[in-house]
Amino acid sequence: MLHNFSMGFWNLSVGHFLGLAAVLFTVGAVGALLRRNALIVLMSIELMLNAGNMTLLAFSRLHHDMRGHVFALFVIAIAAAEAAVGLAIVVGVFRTTRHANVDRLTTLKH
Repeated sequence: MLHNFSMGFWNLSVGHFLGLAAVLFTVGAVGALLRRNALIVLMSIELMLNAGNMTLLAFSRLHHDMRGHVFALFVIAIAAAEAAVGLAIVVGVFRTTRHANVDRLTTLKH
């Protein structure tokens, strides 16, 4: 049985949140696998992490437990560090190669 969350005049169940998280994760996975621009790949990974956060928060609210919120905060911190390091790498590679195409990058292989 899925519990309803009362949000004003809308009654949203856990299934609504999980469905939205599944759509966000799918869009992120497709973007990470099919796109070749490094910045779009990084944004797709962030989208996948946020979808994971949404599932953590939905189940945390369902069980009236705060542990999901704590895990979500850790995921947000890790995502911020990943974005900072990934963006620094992309900027460094772009300065030397003048492109951000993932398929054409061979400088990190050596």
